[in-house]
Amino acid sequence: MLAARATNALLKSKAGLSSLRFASTAAEKDKYKIVVVGAGAGGLTVANQIYDRFKAAGKPLNEGDIVVVDGADYHYYQPGWTLVSSGLMRKEETRKNVSDLIPQHLAHIKDNVKSFQPEANSITTTSGRKIAYDSLVVSAGLQINWNGIQGLSKALADSSSGVSSIYSYDTCDKVWRDIEALRSGNAIFTQPTGVIKCGGAPQKIMWMAWDRFQKTGRGDQIKVDFYTGTPSMFAVKKYSDALNKMRIERGVGGFFQHNLTKVDSENRKATFKNAADNSDVTVDYTFLHVTPPMGAMDFIKGSPIADEAGYVAVDAGTLQSTKFSNVWSLGDASSAPTSKTAAAITSEAPVLTENLFSFMDTGKVSSAKYDGYTSCPLLTGYGELLLAEFKYGAEPKETFAGYPFIGDQSKPNRLFYHFKKDLFPWAYWNGMIKGRWFGPSGFIRPKY
Repeated sequence: MLAARATNALLKSKAGLSSLRFASTAAEKDKYKIVVVGAGAGGLTVANQIYDRFKAAGKPLNEGDIVVVDGADYHYYQPGWTLVSSGLMRKEETRKNVSDLIPQHLAHIKDNVKSFQPEANSITTTSGRKIAYDSLVVSAGLQINWNGIQGLSKALADSSSGVSSIYSYDTCDKVWRDIEALRSGNAIFTQPTGVIKCGGAPQKIMWMAWDRFQKTGRGDQIKVDFYTGTPSMFAVKKYSDALNKMRIERGVGGFFQHNLTKVDSENRKATFKNAADNSDVTVDYTFLHVTPPMGAMDFIKGSPIADEAGYVAVDAGTLQSTKFSNVWSLGDASSAPTSKTAAAITSEAPVLTENLFSFMDTGKVSSAKYDGYTSCPLLTGYGELLLAEFKYGAEPKETFAGYPFIGDQSKPNRLFYHFKKDLFPWAYWNGMIKGRWFGPSGFIRPKY
């Protein structure tokens, strides 16, 4: 076995791959073929797909050759938090133990990354542990900056504040309680400027609340307004136009380029910065749903693998680092200019997997290219959903375009609603994070 490994290493070196070390965890402590940072949607999905890809090629990895590094206790199905906030799911259904989701063939280091040393092909954890790799995949997600809005943390902790958010496990059920408790007044929904997880989510919960108010006879007593730091309802014109038309028809106020800066929960006032004239606008609320600002993880910012914005700098097509050839990234931590959604990961993961496999096998990436595909299953009410699908350039890329029984995807559809409510959660737990769900192609792995 050792002779075979030495021969393999020598052949790789002659092929110009001397920087790669095909070491097995069985032979050397804390030295792995592939280190995956993050046990979220991207990390678990790609770790399993990489293992399966080597096996399918007749070059199976040993158990433990791939390690997932993450100190979290729990893994969350974050798209489910909108369903919890709409009364359609219990929040306990969105959480599972990380240790229960990592199969035996993957190693798990329950620790968080502190720093990267890509020149030495290693990372250092918060406990001071050094972990070496042949290839590194970073899928560490985004961080939510709850303190980026003055008074928000205090308001969220107060059960009587009328302030809530779908963006955490601890607060998503408070959204539902606040919606159910509201009988009259002003219901304000916010979206910040900048990158956030799922750009359509802030208005998904707005539409669900609006519909709930109508169905329970409260619609005439509650004024719903949308305050967004963005210049339009959605980043893709086709869907933005449809959503803006819906907003007008439903009597929902639209205040664009208004960014929430302060919450005064004692007096129930919200202050926004109007980008048009840089003025402060303060409004009264009875119910306030807040989407907090988000950004790159602190331990990635300023690291050798990061771009100026703090995301892992990658080629938008191959998802390979533009700085270090054996570093890769997908999901929210990546600089790829696409929406940060679980749907994007379903198309990113097989591309990254194919390119990483090819690189480790031949020293070159394959022809696989990620085209920016992502999806936003945008709930517009109970029993209806607008399925936005698009790629780089904010260009629609619709799975069901041309299907006569479905029609225009910019129009809400009941079938799509059940995709979001029933199919997608099942596919996530039973397929995606096990490496067996590939988005638009379902359980069939794309070929490149």
